[in-house]
Amino acid sequence: MTGLVDTNLLVYRFDPRFPAKQKRSSALLREGVRDQSLVVPYQALIEFVAAVTRPIAGGRPLLAIDEAHREVEDMLAQFTVVYPTEHTLRTALRGAALYRLSWFDANIWAYADERGLDTLWSEDFEHGRLYGRVKAVDPFRG
Repeated sequence: MTGLVDTNLLVYRFDPRFPAKQKRSSALLREGVRDQSLVVPYQALIEFVAAVTRPIAGGRPLLAIDEAHREVEDMLAQFTVVYPTEHTLRTALRGAALYRLSWFDANIWAYADERGLDTLWSEDFEHGRLYGRVKAVDPFRG
């Protein structure tokens, strides 16, 4: 099963505030590297850097900017990274209208739909729901 990884899995790997999610996301990502079953969208890498370098509740960020950049370099080496095309944008427009997804979620879904991926790993979509041919799976559920 080849699946697309949403940003939240990448971020939880570094977020000690949610130990169960940190453990689950780390295990899923390790497995995806091992069997090459996960694809990471370009958008998730951009969102990852923004999320982990933003201060949390007036405190420190999860990662310093240089650490975040190193992690993205590692992800570029470990995962297949998919980039947007004109078709990705058109698919996202359709997904936003058809499924009433937020613009960012519609773009994440479009990467998976456009490339024929069967699973979208994310906590931001309705668990178990099919969005076209793409099934949303919340890895933190249950």
